[in-house]
Amino acid sequence: MSERKAIRTGRNLPVAVAVSVALGGIALLTLFTLKATFLGLVAVAVGVALWELSRAFAARGIALPLAPIAAGGAAMLALAYWSGEQAALAAFAVTVVALLGWRLHGGTAGYVRDLTAGVFTLAYLPFLAIFVPLMLARPDGSRRTLIFVALAVCSDVGGYFAGILLGKHPMAPGISPKKTWEGFAGSLLIGVAGGAILLPTLLRGHVWQGIILGAAAVAAATLGDLAESMIKRDLEIKDMGSVLPGHGGVLDRIDSMLVVAPAVWLLLTVFIPHSR
Repeated sequence: MSERKAIRTGRNLPVAVAVSVALGGIALLTLFTLKATFLGLVAVAVGVALWELSRAFAARGIALPLAPIAAGGAAMLALAYWSGEQAALAAFAVTVVALLGWRLHGGTAGYVRDLTAGVFTLAYLPFLAIFVPLMLARPDGSRRTLIFVALAVCSDVGGYFAGILLGKHPMAPGISPKKTWEGFAGSLLIGVAGGAILLPTLLRGHVWQGIILGAAAVAAATLGDLAESMIKRDLEIKDMGSVLPGHGGVLDRIDSMLVVAPAVWLLLTVFIPHSR
């Protein structure tokens, strides 16, 4: 019975829960003390995920221009927090230009391949992540960011346990065999409930806005999970790393959050344009 459970979950549950609780505690501590320290937490997560992805690419003969991506990504995150979206977008463009020149010394063979991987990585990791400091920088940024993190967790927890208990119909067996429609329904149920509670409570929004926000976050989280699973299958690896016991690599942990961030930022900007 325990063997069957281990196969179905794919995680060491006690270890995974302990790691999740520890990370959640650090997130809350940074958000509600000196919130700029949460930006450091985001930068560390993106940096480790970048290192994991570069190793995965290298195993397939793809030389990722790591230095300019790391420097440009750090600049994007910092500028998003202290100067806003226009400065972050400018840093993204400058980094793309830097990538064009950085890879010139490696010769013509594989130039397009490596450059394409570099631009993809820049967009996938630091660019998607800048929406976190954009939320965080607002006067009510700690609460906005908490909603983002909580909804991503709601999607993960709801899908995980519904999938274990009820999962029978695979959603995308060729990409992620363990992801089921029943798990998605669990994610949607918990995510919508979380949005309906959190948005009115933390930002005085309407319940209907919270329902839409929760549903959008779950859809984005599911897409993020499937996209990273597709990347791993293409690169022929099981996990991006082993930094987080019970979870795999950092990118395995933040894959859904990367896609949830712009969705939540956009809807919160539309629903709650002014800080409260």
